[in-house]
Amino acid sequence: MDVSTVFGDDWERELEEPGFRVRSSRVAASLGAELLGATVYEIEPAQRGMPYHVHHANEELLLLLCGSVSVRTPEGEVVLKPGDLMVFRRGRAGAHQVINRSGDAARYLVVSTRVFPEVAEFPDTGKIYVQAEPNAAGLATILDSKAERDWLEGEPTEAAPGSV
Repeated sequence: MDVSTVFGDDWERELEEPGFRVRSSRVAASLGAELLGATVYEIEPAQRGMPYHVHHANEELLLLLCGSVSVRTPEGEVVLKPGDLMVFRRGRAGAHQVINRSGDAARYLVVSTRVFPEVAEFPDTGKIYVQAEPNAAGLATILDSKAERDWLEGEPTEAAPGSV
């Protein structure tokens, strides 16, 4: 049986963009999990882990392992200390963003359901992320909600030859 640790330094992904410096490792996937997601994140001081976002298909549970983070929610910010847990339910009430306002790196674990298709919304920018299948094997794209169209716009008005 495989074993992993939330305190390792074997990072799978590193994001370094202005305002976003975070490393991550999908520990549940590395152990062969299919229906459960678990990712360890380490976020640098004065940085954000992800943009403020909403999951419409999945719930997440955050466990702060070390350091201190602020979590932005629709009700405002909550400061977490090691051992604190938060749940982000599906839908707009579960909107969240992890921010490290301290002078030291912080590490946290996010455990989630793995329901697909997933739609994530980014309220600050109006972007929408759509992922059809696990591991982005199929459709996975970011859209601009401002480009909304009528559902029949541009569709043919006549049936294609040979169709009913």
